[in-house]
Amino acid sequence: MQELEGRYGAISWWEAPPEEVLIGAVLTQQTRWENVEQAIATLKEIRCCSVAGVVETEREVIETAVRPTGFYRVKTERLKALCGQVTDLGGVEALAAMPTARLREELLAVRGVGEETADSILCYGFGRLAFVIDAYTRRICRCMGVTVGDAELRRLFEQALPRDAMAYAQAHGRIVEYAKECCKSERGCKTCQVKNLSG
Repeated sequence: MQELEGRYGAISWWEAPPEEVLIGAVLTQQTRWENVEQAIATLKEIRCCSVAGVVETEREVIETAVRPTGFYRVKTERLKALCGQVTDLGGVEALAAMPTARLREELLAVRGVGEETADSILCYGFGRLAFVIDAYTRRICRCMGVTVGDAELRRLFEQALPRDAMAYAQAHGRIVEYAKECCKSERGCKTCQVKNLSG
């Protein structure tokens, strides 16, 4: 992690209000972040980038707005389910007051919200101690010879990092930036700092 910190320093990565993070965490499933940014911009234009906006807006309107992210019907269904659950629980303010373990449990209870999505919401939306394990994290760790399951991988990161939500967010953000920059081809593997560290 020190190598990545030296490379990127403090980064500004996914700094947004909790409601936008909730929505973005669903939209980012199986797509590129650029597509999510486009969809979020459209949702903002139609005043739908909020829990209430998603709940109150017709499905067809949301589907059109989030189409660039792919699987737009499925994602609209998931957004409706998640925002409905948030509303039933008392809104974002009620979620913010929940202990992390219960909040994670409530998020995971929503169909279509898995551990990566829930932890992204916890980490980036609510500033909680939840390290995000995603495809980028797994890929970088595999290059270092670490091939354990997600739960153990999460534990290793949480053990290695300071118990600070910002440290978790910064570490994950640097991993994402590094993977996007260097993991596009085999050529990237030959010059990969992380891979060479493990060699």
